[in-house]
Amino acid sequence: MKPFSKFVLCCCLVFSGINLFAAEQPNIIYIMTDDLGYGDLGCFGQKEIETPNIDRMAAEGMRFTNHYAGHTVCRPSRLVLWLGKHCGNTGLIGNRSRLLQPEEVTVAELLKAKGYKTGGVGKWALGNVNDPSEVNNVGHPNNNGFDYWYGYLNQGTAHNFYPPFLWENKTQVTLPGNVLMQDPQARGRVSSQRVSYSHDFMTRAAFDFVRANQKNPFLLHIHWTIPHANNEGGRVLGDGMEIPEYGIYADRDWPNPEKGFAAMITHMDRDVGRLFALLNELNLDEKTLVIFTSDNGPHEEGGHKHEFFDSNGPLKGYKRSMHEGGIRVPMIARWPGRVKAGTESDLPSAFWDFLPTACEVASVEIPENIDGISYLPTLLGKDAQQKKHDYLFWASQEGETAIGMRHEQWKLVKYRSKKTKKSKSNQQFEEDWRLYNLEKDLGEETDISSKHSEVVNKMKNMLEDDGLLSLDTSR
Repeated sequence: MKPFSKFVLCCCLVFSGINLFAAEQPNIIYIMTDDLGYGDLGCFGQKEIETPNIDRMAAEGMRFTNHYAGHTVCRPSRLVLWLGKHCGNTGLIGNRSRLLQPEEVTVAELLKAKGYKTGGVGKWALGNVNDPSEVNNVGHPNNNGFDYWYGYLNQGTAHNFYPPFLWENKTQVTLPGNVLMQDPQARGRVSSQRVSYSHDFMTRAAFDFVRANQKNPFLLHIHWTIPHANNEGGRVLGDGMEIPEYGIYADRDWPNPEKGFAAMITHMDRDVGRLFALLNELNLDEKTLVIFTSDNGPHEEGGHKHEFFDSNGPLKGYKRSMHEGGIRVPMIARWPGRVKAGTESDLPSAFWDFLPTACEVASVEIPENIDGISYLPTLLGKDAQQKKHDYLFWASQEGETAIGMRHEQWKLVKYRSKKTKKSKSNQQFEEDWRLYNLEKDLGEETDISSKHSEVVNKMKNMLEDDGLLSLDTSR
């Protein structure tokens, strides 16, 4: 074909709405589990729970050993992911009610504008949709860049793995056979009749989205609710770890909630394997970057004890803590031919880095008013080109710790202020800042703030300069 003819053909295809370069734009799949701990996977040291498919993903990709969630609890962590800003700049530092606003630009909106098909399944948590009368609120995923969403829109109902319905965009889809318990303590979040397991329906929707969009570049968020507990089920029934069967753990001499916890993770691991089989079947394997992580540290709810499987591994603390166990999470990235197999990175990174990373992968201009830094250079083995954070920051209205900050090897944790008894008319508050050297003390066992007051002051001044020290972290 002559050059001029090629030019004319290109123009015709572009003006007819066909993107010649769509095949060159990589797909991105972001898998987020719910309350999975740093030590809950075999490739991160777990000895009892079997995760062969995720372990294989790590062997075929890159493990991030210093990756952090957006927060130590669900809703603010997800908001950080969508917006590319740490929680100090999102206005949400606890599991409070929150709707995404029209002026807030999500990663899905940015990629959609570039021609990506955008979809998600699982827990949304930022729409607060309970019934059809609320589906048009600004926080709905369809109003925030997602062409398709299937799963839970209200955070509370996501506790129930056997709900009477899930949402497909703005339509309630009945899950056959599930009937809610009428006990007031169950708060409409426990089912007395359990037939249809929500995880399986959401997984099927995710796979259908991949098949439907195999010829387009796509962004898919798989936000599974496993292994979160049904909190209300734990209180009402004594066991909130809902799973159709215990499988290979049925005969273990463990409490039922621990059998359920392990079975949930292995059930989810099976579906990670099925996802990679699907990508291979559709010849999308080398065209797709897949990231796997968790929304915060491990939980101790629904009858499960995080110590039973050493879910936080070598780390201190768990969900709702600003110590490493509450915020450092497993992360694996796999992209055959682009991410070198069997590699590991100790780059300190966090959820707010996903937005700029996805933008760079998709050749989308990265917004200026964000806190994230793309980790694509690290994924591609170009460490010399990788920019790094001056510090990572979290603030919380949950638990006994209020602020967490990482700067180089230093970790600074602020505990909630304690009242000092001066007099009834003159109450004062004593600040409690604790410092750890993560290179020497990964488990944060020894507070060295008194020996390194200059480091504490330096880090506090960094927060003060950015207006973060005055955040209201009161509960």
